[in-house]
Amino acid sequence: MSGTSVSIVGSGHTPFGRLDALNLEQLIVMAATEAIEDAGVDPAEIDAVFLGNFNAGLVPDAFAASLILQASPALRFKPAVRCENACASGGAAIHAGLRALQAGAARTVLVVGAEKMTSRSTPEVTEALAGAGYKNDPEEAALSFPQLFALAAREYAARYEDPLPAMAAIAAKNHGNAMHNPLAQMHREVDVAFCNTVSDKNPLIAPPLRLTDCSLITDGAAAVVMTRSDTATRFPRAVTVRAAEHVSDFLPLGGRDLLAFEGPARALRQAYAAAGIHVNDLDFAEVHDCFTIAELLIYEAMGLAPAGRGRQALDDGIVLRDGRLPVNLSGGLKAKGHPVGATGVSMHALAYRQLTGQAGAMQRKDASLGLVFNMGGAAVASYASVLEAARA
Repeated sequence: MSGTSVSIVGSGHTPFGRLDALNLEQLIVMAATEAIEDAGVDPAEIDAVFLGNFNAGLVPDAFAASLILQASPALRFKPAVRCENACASGGAAIHAGLRALQAGAARTVLVVGAEKMTSRSTPEVTEALAGAGYKNDPEEAALSFPQLFALAAREYAARYEDPLPAMAAIAAKNHGNAMHNPLAQMHREVDVAFCNTVSDKNPLIAPPLRLTDCSLITDGAAAVVMTRSDTATRFPRAVTVRAAEHVSDFLPLGGRDLLAFEGPARALRQAYAAAGIHVNDLDFAEVHDCFTIAELLIYEAMGLAPAGRGRQALDDGIVLRDGRLPVNLSGGLKAKGHPVGATGVSMHALAYRQLTGQAGAMQRKDASLGLVFNMGGAAVASYASVLEAARA
């Protein structure tokens, strides 16, 4: 990221979960309204709005961008765009807002991410999400995303070592972290032994992935207000976006090494370089644990451990709640929930709260530098952001 500096100055976040009483429009308006009020911005001063929303037939509201305008009459006639990039739709919306600010097309923007998923059955959601896979190869088209990441887990075992104990430790960690997040979908602490054992309560979903290895089907929305950093001083709180990098890889799996997570690794390296930091400078990270094997591979892409040795980040305690670089203090997609279009915006909203001392029981003491990594598909779309607390 280069050019005009950008800051996040407000956030909104609905509870995540099975929200039967709320439709997509209500979720969007709730998050947008909270972000506007948190920033203390006059809605008339918002120049553009951006919505992250995957949908893929999950609900009838496919043309949803203008639903954000329902948050205030003053938003009427503001340009509104829906951004879609699979599970990174929220990251795409954040980046669209950033680029509008950097280009001088706007001074203040509102970004919302939202998804309504639980009104569909699990098979219907699985089929909708599979729309983010490659369809021009019959074998690959037949794979659901649990099956794709199960393939990664089996390949990891064949090439390196059995990843299942580390995956169980990731699940237990993130469930434990979610206990401190009142907005999380699942408040149920589970231990490593439970997560590492196939049982009636923890069945196989796509061998070797167990239920505890898979993220949740979720309703929810999140929002942020962003502005040019030269105007951020008039807001009560601000977090600077020090870097924001986007990398896209080939959609087909053929011809690329899924375990290398080349797109994520490249996006993360570029973000570190743009921010002028090293991974060890970070105080926390919110990353895309759509499946526990994904979080394990992200440790390696982040540079926390060599290829095939991601478990070291767990064994050494680095990524634990009280470790040097805690990962997914929110509970992650695993326990906070994964309303697909909202996820990338949620990560930024909660990182903003961490860096402004508003994270409550999730708070990392003296956090000043955070990483957000949002991924679409099987390491296809990768969005990495480095956020920094505003200096006094």
